[in-house]
Amino acid sequence: MKGQVGDEIVVDSLRTGAPPREGEILEVKTTAGTLLYRVRWDDGRESTFCPGSTAHVVRLAGRRGARHR
Repeated sequence: MKGQVGDEIVVDSLRTGAPPREGEILEVKTTAGTLLYRVRWDDGRESTFCPGSTAHVVRLAGRRGARHR
């Protein structure tokens, strides 16, 4: 599923027992056929992220302001 602005992205850890990384999608871009997200992670940092097989999108109801942490 392709994420949209306001959705949450969850990246599962490859290490047993480690928590997943979660963030809010701020922007969706495609560069040379590659899907990129600008994400604000739960720790407050922002980065450009290319989703892999351990990432999945959580569609949030109501979009903006729907994510409460």
